[in-house]
Amino acid sequence: MSQRRKFLQTSLAGALAVLWQRKSLAAVVKEKQQGTKDPVVISTWDFGKAANAEAWKILVAGGDVIDALEKGAHVPEADPNNQTVGYGGFPDRDGKVTLDACIMDGALNCGSVAALEHIMHPISVAKLVMQKTPHVMLVGEGALQFALANGFKKQNLLTPASEKAWKEWLKTSKYEPVINIENKAWQGDKKKLPGGPYNHDTIGLLGIDSTGKMGGACTTSGAAWKMRGRVGDSPIIGAGLYVDGEVGAATSSGLGEEVIRTCGSHTVVELMRQGFDPEAACRKAVERIVNRDPERAKKLQVGFLALDKAGNYGAFAIHKGFTYSVKNGREEKVLEAKSYFS
Repeated sequence: MSQRRKFLQTSLAGALAVLWQRKSLAAVVKEKQQGTKDPVVISTWDFGKAANAEAWKILVAGGDVIDALEKGAHVPEADPNNQTVGYGGFPDRDGKVTLDACIMDGALNCGSVAALEHIMHPISVAKLVMQKTPHVMLVGEGALQFALANGFKKQNLLTPASEKAWKEWLKTSKYEPVINIENKAWQGDKKKLPGGPYNHDTIGLLGIDSTGKMGGACTTSGAAWKMRGRVGDSPIIGAGLYVDGEVGAATSSGLGEEVIRTCGSHTVVELMRQGFDPEAACRKAVERIVNRDPERAKKLQVGFLALDKAGNYGAFAIHKGFTYSVKNGREEKVLEAKSYFS
């Protein structure tokens, strides 16, 4: 009798174990069907590594991708040593630091600010434009008024170092931006650089959170010594940034005027929709710019970075030197994109 009882108990335990395993498997399948994904964040340039790390804190805790990318963008925006994004950015030819930024999610919700002065974190203002207004973009004085009405404080964004560089430029006032500044040949010898050291190292961030939601953010101080009122591609949805949760996301860095002319980031996403992987889509978009005027392309730089909805990423640029940073649960690294011209 005791052996029979033991047999029944063992059989019952085995049956329960099988049922539990089946339930666990079903739960995993259900999670996948609902879109649960491994978070990932990528960004332009090697300084994007620090931005990724900040965004990752929110992503790994199960937070929303838009909140994560906003916090990631805050890192370069607040860095006075980064003279191409936010605080410490080089001014326009009149000595005014004007900032551009946009943010977007995979459902096509988006917000943008352009030619914004006195505000440390334009990406956060762009986020509020998306969340609190019926508009997509606010510019100049209107963007500043909106920021102040929502609790942001005016700050002097022109650091002594950037003011010194601007006054040095004023001696000639010659506008010859070095568009391919990131080329390693220039590093360590900034005295060679006409028009000032850095001109276009925008940071663009792309990410996916644990729910599968996609997002993107882009922020910059724009081209150094630009004409008053100039706006590049960075705050323009479809140019400097585009996100479609059904396909993927893309961002750009480089000469904004060329990106605007080709609706660059939107082009990359649409190429991914057609079946190109992220790197191939970025390459095709670069080729459109180069083929338009090959000789002119030799003198300018544009780089695209893309992320598809499955978490695959890739980049491509006109010239060597365009780097991007990657952070997920398996890796944290900086890579150099392939280029059209070697």
